[in-house]
Amino acid sequence: MSGRHGDTFPPSSPLARLLDAPMAAGRLVWIGLRPARRAAMAAVAEARLEPGQGLEGDRWRGAADGPRQVTLIAREHLAAIASFLGRPAVAPHQLRRNLVIAGLNLTALKGQRFRIGDALLEWSGECHPCSRMEEEFGPGGYNAVRGHGGITARVVEAGTIRLGDDVTRQRRDR
Repeated sequence: MSGRHGDTFPPSSPLARLLDAPMAAGRLVWIGLRPARRAAMAAVAEARLEPGQGLEGDRWRGAADGPRQVTLIAREHLAAIASFLGRPAVAPHQLRRNLVIAGLNLTALKGQRFRIGDALLEWSGECHPCSRMEEEFGPGGYNAVRGHGGITARVVEAGTIRLGDDVTRQRRDR
């Protein structure tokens, strides 16, 4: 297991035990597909995830082993972003993330594999805001999203995901 600075923690270390401690499952509450660049997102009730392709019907066109096959954001972060902007709410499609997860701190998935429905994914990075946030939310939009933009993931095993599916971290084999 790697730490913040690239160091390795023995599995028996207190920090490694904390990072691997049990965590409650989250729940998939929104699925969005981006059919084309700058096109309106399509909210769907279910979708298929494929390794090297991400979500079927989404415009993502990276390398087959690329890190940004799927983007996820926590519903709780949408509320934080809205608060920073002085708005009552921010809609998932405004951030152009694929999946919204409720009840799970996505950062706790760092370096982990996790399951949504039948699909297995793995954390591949943080999802930082882009300059479009200023366009979408006006001045201050970019900074409102900083630190709250969610994560990116690779698809490891294909599967169908549906609204209401649990999101669960996969335990490491010791």
